[in-house]
Amino acid sequence: MALNLKDYILLLHPAIAAAVVFPLIGMVVKMAWQTRQRRLETAQGSKSKLPPSVGSEHVALGRWLTGAVIGIVLLALANDIYGPIIEGQLWQKDPAKVSLISAFFVATIAAFVLLYKAQARLWRAVFATLTGMGLVILGAQEGVYRDDKHWYISHYYHGIAACMLMIFALAILREIYQDRSNRWRTVHIVLNCAALVLFVGQGFTGSRSLLEIPLSWQKSHVYQCNFDNTSPQYKTCPTPAAK
Repeated sequence: MALNLKDYILLLHPAIAAAVVFPLIGMVVKMAWQTRQRRLETAQGSKSKLPPSVGSEHVALGRWLTGAVIGIVLLALANDIYGPIIEGQLWQKDPAKVSLISAFFVATIAAFVLLYKAQARLWRAVFATLTGMGLVILGAQEGVYRDDKHWYISHYYHGIAACMLMIFALAILREIYQDRSNRWRTVHIVLNCAALVLFVGQGFTGSRSLLEIPLSWQKSHVYQCNFDNTSPQYKTCPTPAAK
């Protein structure tokens, strides 16, 4: 078996995305389309064949989708951050830093849970902001694979952007149903269409990242390769020793 325990842990993020997140995206998009169709048919005075429950089902699945997206992002960040900490035994060398990082994880999860429960607009704004800040701060830690040079096609940056849109959509959920002018509904549609484009792109950038991250036992050799595109030896690796 070529995979070690570290490699299996690394695969949890894409496995959950493929098994849970992307099917949820498909269901949420379908329910969103049906909800809009029913609203338009009702507004025209005709009787819709779609059941009234499509709206509530769309909301419920959307809440599940937001939780799943934030959950797998936190899982990926935890793997990237705590992997080097465990390997380097950083908790012995710098326990204050490890404690602070752990506190940010706990605070981010707590803020996200409270965002689900908050009713008042002010508290929803506060917990949404704290959740977003927590993800950005954790994503800035050492060990997180961001691919800063190619940020415009980076799986990390597109994922964080999608998270922010999902958090915002969850925070304005009550406003969508209370606003008679439909302004918040329009904002919701536009931002979630942008999130859908990002999610489609995540399928490509995620596959690309999996190709770029070597297996744990291959790192010592792969990281000796030349990744400098200005070098004549670009995309070359040292010749392995003879068996």
